[in-house]
Amino acid sequence: MTKDNRLTTEELHQKVENILKKYHKEECIYKLSEIYDKDLSKENCEILEKELKKLLEPYKNGSIGLAQINPIAGDIEYNAKKVVKYIMHAQNIGLNLVVFPELTLMGYPIEDTIDRHPIIVEENIKWLKEIAKITKETSAIVGFVEPRKYDHLTGKKYYNSVAILQNGKIQGIVRKSLLPTYSEFNDYRYIEPSPVIGNQPGETLGNFDSEKIRKCETVNTINNLKYGISICEDCWNNKEFFNDTTLYSIDPIEELSKEKPDVFINCSASPTRAKKEQLKHNMLSFISKKYSTPIVYVNQVGAIDNSSFDGSSRVFDKNGKLLARAKSFKEQFLIVNPHKNLGKIYPLTKGLEKTLTEAKVYTLEYEPDLERTYKTIIQGIQDYFKKTGFKRAVLGLSGGLDSTVCAVLLADALGCENVFGVSMPSKITSFESKSDAEKLANNLGINFAEASIKDMVETTNNCLQKLFRTVEEKWDCRYKQSFTMDNIQARSRAIFLWGISNEFDRCLPIATSDKSELYMGYATINGDMSGGFAPIADVPKTKLFALARWLNKNREVKNAIPEAIILKKPGAELAINPQTGKPLIAEDALMPYEFLDEIIWRIENKKEHYYDMLNSTFLYEKNNEISKEQKIQWLDKFYRRMAAALYKWSILPPSVIVDSRSINKYDYKQPITSSRINYKGLDEKEIAEKIHSFV
Repeated sequence: MTKDNRLTTEELHQKVENILKKYHKEECIYKLSEIYDKDLSKENCEILEKELKKLLEPYKNGSIGLAQINPIAGDIEYNAKKVVKYIMHAQNIGLNLVVFPELTLMGYPIEDTIDRHPIIVEENIKWLKEIAKITKETSAIVGFVEPRKYDHLTGKKYYNSVAILQNGKIQGIVRKSLLPTYSEFNDYRYIEPSPVIGNQPGETLGNFDSEKIRKCETVNTINNLKYGISICEDCWNNKEFFNDTTLYSIDPIEELSKEKPDVFINCSASPTRAKKEQLKHNMLSFISKKYSTPIVYVNQVGAIDNSSFDGSSRVFDKNGKLLARAKSFKEQFLIVNPHKNLGKIYPLTKGLEKTLTEAKVYTLEYEPDLERTYKTIIQGIQDYFKKTGFKRAVLGLSGGLDSTVCAVLLADALGCENVFGVSMPSKITSFESKSDAEKLANNLGINFAEASIKDMVETTNNCLQKLFRTVEEKWDCRYKQSFTMDNIQARSRAIFLWGISNEFDRCLPIATSDKSELYMGYATINGDMSGGFAPIADVPKTKLFALARWLNKNREVKNAIPEAIILKKPGAELAINPQTGKPLIAEDALMPYEFLDEIIWRIENKKEHYYDMLNSTFLYEKNNEISKEQKIQWLDKFYRRMAAALYKWSILPPSVIVDSRSINKYDYKQPITSSRINYKGLDEKEIAEKIHSFV
């Protein structure tokens, strides 16, 4: 190995020789490709490409390279460098075609940037045209943002397009027809839906609308094979599969099928979410089987802000059988040939295969989704830090579950040397909490310090009490009992963390709030909610407990999380419960987390309302006897606290979307001033009475 861990030429020759001796031809292709995916010298790339070209000769006609890349939104030069690398690789090994994800040159999502700074759209066109010039016989399908420039522009300013590049030219352009405007997607804000399905000539670039549609084949012919090309959402509208509950009136795949393509290709940037693998796998299999046509699905990988893309690009054969699947959460160049049965199925994250036929019911059996959850958050942390220029993280270690799981995730994502955990005890912090925090830090190998907030809290409180007396002279609305002291403690800790962040290079403080407590507003603005990133904000508390146990079992260093932390009842240790004389337990202030998390799940996944839940049986009720009065109290408390927490959701730092539904502001938008919604609803008689009272 060289100093930068690259293989020497001699080592590579030996490795290649061993692979060729040990494995059959198809497996050799993938073993050599895996070496190519690593950082190699130019000389070593040439050695691998020479061997791959020989191995691929029998598979050449119809061969496709799936370039599953991790772009940086708006960094066109960085993205173009990756595109050029894989186009040259595909040409050097003799592939017919190389396919990139949706909006590869720009990175997805790019959001308002293209409206505020249209120069970057102009730049991505310049780069596209130059990239086209390097292409030869191997075709490339590259995603980009296309401007709409003509004299009488109506509608949006841009198309979401892919260009088909070959022999130095832009041979064709396919534009996205179906534009999602739900969850984290907001395509229709600046993107115009294509007025035509499928291919248009390359000369229509930047000068196209419904009046300029050229009469031509909707499919693209490449090396005598016909390809029906679509972009992401365009393949998510099959009426049979979705039982006539589709969002759009047209189905681009149905239209493309009329010209009997040899292969469907879908260029995607589709984020990972709970239960999505099940839907995506079954839908793509259904489409390929319905039309007796293989489908090649190429997905973006990596994270951009709140969205984490799992890659997992794949190919289904004409019978709907999975032929190939790329790695999850890794960049990869995967070589396939749908017509010659060439492909390799890399495994999904552990447990996810079990979800492919899973029913949509609430369960505490989180095991099948825990590795995906872990990798989603790890990728989210790594790319957020890397793409924004940060390197180090500092967080408060309370000895509780939330900060503990955050610390483990940060250590794994950034390296333990780049994480600093700070225990910040107050006068009511238990000895166990302090010792658990230190033990965790030692087990993880992260940096650790203890800094008491006692003096800061006392000083702040003394200053505030003096100020409060002055304010009270003018206002007679002072609370008899407040949470001021609780919040002073949480905000004092945030001052320490932000101080470290401000004082040390490329360091970001971490917000440790979880999804369950955010729903209830059981988190302090400028306290535990304060930070530059919130890793677990879309993970409910019951899943966090399961994730903690999974981490202890599956990380290289086993049982890094002290068992005492997992067994401990969650609580912020900000106030004393007058009934017990001990720090207040979170469930005493809220409700059992098992019950709370099922309310959240029912709202997000089944859109149930108050009376749906009141009149049905929760999982918690099957194991715990509760009265109807108690259930009413908990439901009332949930809706009351949720309504009051809306403003807190709006100022949550960037966080990774993990669940099938989320309160992340990129995924769910609700007016903060809508806190007076009647979530129970009224019957007709009650409404009639109110109407008469208004008269």
